[in-house]
Amino acid sequence: MKSYLYKNIFIATDGSEPNKEAVNHGLEVAKISEAKLYVGYVVDTAAFASIPMDAGWEMMYELLEKEANEATDTVSEMAKAQNIDVETIILEGHPSHEIIEFSKNNSIDLIIMGTLGKSGLDRFLLGSVAEKVLRNSKVPVLVVPGSPTNE
Repeated sequence: MKSYLYKNIFIATDGSEPNKEAVNHGLEVAKISEAKLYVGYVVDTAAFASIPMDAGWEMMYELLEKEANEATDTVSEMAKAQNIDVETIILEGHPSHEIIEFSKNNSIDLIIMGTLGKSGLDRFLLGSVAEKVLRNSKVPVLVVPGSPTNE
């Protein structure tokens, strides 16, 4: 049953175990609605803005970029296995801002994201990212609670 409500769905992922619930919800909604799925990861370069550009920064960026590609490729493979039209996106900047801007510029009808990050500070940061997206987005946002990995 094709939905005309959701034509373009954006899943924001960080590749973490707790984020899998959000990914699963996103895949299900995309499949049911026959929507185009965008899977995105935001490399938070804003966190490194005060650090001088040197070999250490470049190494950190390469690690983050690798993590981003792994996270989006994993979800993309899951989507393709379910015959979902999918495109992966790697964004750079402040996560909430980039998610909202991408959604505005790409006719996104629904943003899906989790509430928990990987651990510790990441968990806190992703929670605050979800809150900022929820407060500032002009399109519906589905925030899916995940299970912490240390429980």
